[in-house]
Amino acid sequence: CTLPRVERKELKPLDDDAIRRFLEAVEGHPFEALYLVTLFTGMRQGEVLGLTWDCVDFENGSLLISKQLQYITGENNHRVYQLAPTKNGKLRKIVPADFVMVLLRQQWSRQAEWRLRAGPAWEDSGLVFTNELGGHLAPFTVYKKFKKLVKEIGMPESRFHDLRHSYAVAAIRSGDDIKTVQGNLGHATAAFTLDVYGH
Repeated sequence: CTLPRVERKELKPLDDDAIRRFLEAVEGHPFEALYLVTLFTGMRQGEVLGLTWDCVDFENGSLLISKQLQYITGENNHRVYQLAPTKNGKLRKIVPADFVMVLLRQQWSRQAEWRLRAGPAWEDSGLVFTNELGGHLAPFTVYKKFKKLVKEIGMPESRFHDLRHSYAVAAIRSGDDIKTVQGNLGHATAAFTLDVYGH
């Protein structure tokens, strides 16, 4: 007995022209750093929203992907956001382009200003991407604002997850080793990465 093949959604990575338009449109957007870090690291939405400062190594220019922000059912069936293990439960370290680390330094400074402004109202969540009071961002809001942005530049079909696909395709096209791309994406095997993106 063979299991039916799981049909994957068609991949729709952004091509070079779409990426250029996206980069122009996102400039100055409140979530500019968040979207660009996602596009140039291939992190999943939950992973980028769950990234904490203790996992950002400015000295060595690396990020440790160890958790994700997830919507779970807590006590009394109350739904809450909390940090949970990554999709496959494994840690991974990525070394992004230098300008990604620059974006993260700018985010650090921006957050320091917010902290001063908020005073005792500041929530010390440790998260890299927060609201102006230090709390986590709502994934739905991040997604909704992304959809509004891409619709404005004529790409209404683009999904937030397409930023991850775009990273993978660009990395392979630029000649990155498939094992490196696999590791950065957090896939279990290079064969899976090739199966998804090799074409």
